[in-house]
Amino acid sequence: MEADKKDSARGTKTANEIILESISDGVFTVDHNWRIMSFNRAAEEITGTPRHEAIGRYCWEVFRSNMCEGDCALKRTMKEGKSFVSSSTYIINNRQQRVPIAVSTSPLKNEEGEILGGVETFRDHSLVEELRRELTGNFQAGDMVSRSKAMKKIFSILPQVAESDSTVLIDGETGTGKELMASALHNLSLRKDEPFVAINCGALPDNLLESELFGYKAGAFTGADKDKPGLFQAAGGGTILLDEIGDTSSAFQVRLLRVLEEKEFQPLGSVEKIKTNTRIIAATNRDLGEMVENGDFRRDLFYRINIIRFQLPPLKDRMEDVPLLVERFIKKMNHIKGRAVSQVSTEAMGLLLGHDYPGNIRELENIIEHGFVLCSEREIEISHLPAYLLQPQVTKSTPQSSIEELVRLTEEETIIAALKNNHYNRLAAAKELGIHKSTLFRKLKKYHIILPGFDGRSGRTD
Repeated sequence: MEADKKDSARGTKTANEIILESISDGVFTVDHNWRIMSFNRAAEEITGTPRHEAIGRYCWEVFRSNMCEGDCALKRTMKEGKSFVSSSTYIINNRQQRVPIAVSTSPLKNEEGEILGGVETFRDHSLVEELRRELTGNFQAGDMVSRSKAMKKIFSILPQVAESDSTVLIDGETGTGKELMASALHNLSLRKDEPFVAINCGALPDNLLESELFGYKAGAFTGADKDKPGLFQAAGGGTILLDEIGDTSSAFQVRLLRVLEEKEFQPLGSVEKIKTNTRIIAATNRDLGEMVENGDFRRDLFYRINIIRFQLPPLKDRMEDVPLLVERFIKKMNHIKGRAVSQVSTEAMGLLLGHDYPGNIRELENIIEHGFVLCSEREIEISHLPAYLLQPQVTKSTPQSSIEELVRLTEEETIIAALKNNHYNRLAAAKELGIHKSTLFRKLKKYHIILPGFDGRSGRTD
């Protein structure tokens, strides 16, 4: 009889192991010291870490998630002795890639009910994220994302421009992402393995700007005790961004024109010239064409840097990008601050979509950071936003009807993504969204969202 029990237990253990190895969700367990005790096949595939390397290590060493230093679901489970379902986060796999995942945790108990540690299941949401981006019509270049048709046109020719060595001029108001655009051009080019350096020309007087760019020899001026290479030497065969080039003097413009034409420069205090293969990208928030006509910018330099020109629209002209950028900034802040904020509320999003953004994308990022400071929960509310937004001025370019439509589309997309994440399990989707199941049903009816005739819990029709 005892032998039969042992054989039965052994058979059950083998069956459980087979099941764990067969499922597509990653599963691992930890003890009270946070050491990994088991690690299934799917966990190996998602993390890229072999089982024999994972077992015995601390869980945060393997997963490197933004949850690890902040709101860890597994830590809450082991502390409170209860399960948590569908927390969204990401991990860094062994190829240094970010992998979005959904996490569920439970306490690991023995037959007597004693907590031995914790068990976590996680699902790779990379395909879901890609599908969501396709459904929402997002375009991306480097760290820049957009739904705007104007930006799509820019993104479509960016690779061709990047492959050339032509000088590029980027126009745009302060805060529209000119440096990000320049960085994207560099990273798409054959120079991507060389340095990318940027300098704000309007922040320095001529003598300092020249010494920063071209370097100087010892004794060139008082305090120059030794040779110092400039940014052109540091960049080598890479790229230099000359930001706010419209704020430079005519004397500096003459020297820069010589560098562009002769592909060489002369350090201050030197009698020798140095060859350069650095690509130059110029950026400005001023109308250089008008400055040329007024005699405030050299015509010859303007034509030399204006070979290819990108004009970045202000944020108020691409308001459809606000929800997308908010999502991007929330992910960024979660990573930096070790938080797990999921979204802004519908009411707060309406407020954000009603603002004119004189500071453009940079202002929006500051607003989200402000929200992070005051928000202690998972959702940023109106009360967490800066006070000056509480009386939003709706611009002519963004009528109230457009704002309401953008809020509607954003909420609808979020609901559809949550349903897909949970295989159309209505209850699980409602938990992920942080709303009651009845509220979810009302919103499904409101947005005319048609669901397949099965529930993700069982695969049977409701």
